[in-house]
Amino acid sequence: MHEDDDTQAFRDAMRGIVVRKPSDRVEPARKPLSPRPVQFETDELAALRESLEMVPEDALIASGEVLNYRMPGVQDSVFRRLRRGGYRIGDELDLHGLNAEKARLAVHVFLAQCQDRDVRCVRIIHGKGLRSSNDGPVLKRSIDGWLRRRKDVLAFHSARPHDGGAGAVYVLLRKPGNAARP
Repeated sequence: MHEDDDTQAFRDAMRGIVVRKPSDRVEPARKPLSPRPVQFETDELAALRESLEMVPEDALIASGEVLNYRMPGVQDSVFRRLRRGGYRIGDELDLHGLNAEKARLAVHVFLAQCQDRDVRCVRIIHGKGLRSSNDGPVLKRSIDGWLRRRKDVLAFHSARPHDGGAGAVYVLLRKPGNAARP
């Protein structure tokens, strides 16, 4: 008798419910596709990244030309000391024999490791580009561009003659933890 009561209670609860066939179901509304050209945007972003890695033709650097740069806010005395080789070189990287892509990766890894070890001044030996084509020294020009775009680089200057001269650069790095500041 208990089963009949349950069956009757279920029927009472289901009264007024209409059972539909699978063909009667309403499909959920689909979100319209975005009109944004995603592939075009991806291609444009890739082209922008590539252009940032390239150096314009009018920025050709001669083999004997001095490289120098300092972020806004770097004091004259700090930059002068760097230019004179007055900071202790904590580590150095020699890029001789590397192509531009391998050199870029090596510089990136090297500077990241220097930040991790709290090394504040380094020397990067890029060579003078004497064996480069008529376009000038490839690595020297690339180093100039790469270092200018890094937030952890406060300043750089071509080295003194006994440290490599126009074929090397002293690089002054931010204190670790301060690299995110502009």
